[in-house]
Amino acid sequence: MLQLPRPPLPTTPLASLEESYELCRQITEKFSKTFYLGTLLMPKEKRQAIWAIYVWCRRTDELVDGPQAGLTTPETLDQWEQNLDSIFAGSPIEDADVALVDALQRYPMDIQPFRDMIAGQRMDLYRNRYETFEELKLYCYRVAGTVGLMTSPVLGVDQRRGTAPWEQGYYIPEEEAIALGIANQLANILRDVGEDVQRGRIYLPLEDLELFNYTEEDLLKGVIDERWQALMQFQIQRARQYYTSAERGIQSLCSDARWPVWAALMLYQGILDVIEANNYDVFTKRAFVPTTKKMVYLPVAWLRAQAL
Repeated sequence: MLQLPRPPLPTTPLASLEESYELCRQITEKFSKTFYLGTLLMPKEKRQAIWAIYVWCRRTDELVDGPQAGLTTPETLDQWEQNLDSIFAGSPIEDADVALVDALQRYPMDIQPFRDMIAGQRMDLYRNRYETFEELKLYCYRVAGTVGLMTSPVLGVDQRRGTAPWEQGYYIPEEEAIALGIANQLANILRDVGEDVQRGRIYLPLEDLELFNYTEEDLLKGVIDERWQALMQFQIQRARQYYTSAERGIQSLCSDARWPVWAALMLYQGILDVIEANNYDVFTKRAFVPTTKKMVYLPVAWLRAQAL
């Protein structure tokens, strides 16, 4: 059996813990402004841990979607998984890993969701079409639903909220956390249809295209007609169903996590509203939530966090 070499030890001193967390903060702010805004509503230790997780996820995604993606091979991902083992063993490889090692010590996490995300990147290496939604759902779980599981130990659950007086323990909303990740990935897919098709990737299930008599050629041409509008309405409704499922789990979270999670959910779900407002044109218009609208969401999210 082929044995890959162990991850190389750093040849130069790594960043300090403070520097590493600041690096993660900067990367999160730069590449995911909406997500970053939600994290600012968290206590310092929690938001720092979330930044560390986000940056690892982004670096993982960039292996197959970043500027150097053409150089990525299955062996690259094998090596990345070995690096992950090193991080979980407390030995960081790169500057950003220093923060993640610290976050793992503060909030013990299961390594499996991290492994599952790498498996999702493996799918992107050899797949650019999905026949059914069930196939796409597996992909969405691996590249985004896993984030819900990674971050759950950081967000924490309210141990005072039992499921019922006669039941022992407290409810851990794992399925809802996965649902939120899947919902966000579906929103991403719908927002990025135009960009993805130019890269030769179609994430919309082919069975759905057939259901609405819309072809791959139509997609390549960016055809917007009644068929496309009906197809997009169908996709948006599905994504919103996952958001609804995710909402049910927020009440079980620690009190200091409910507002940021509500805010993140509403901010991301707002992408779907913008797509509708743009008349489903995701080929020439990029759907983004304006800053003024984001500011409106925050007090609403706060009220929901108190009441629901």
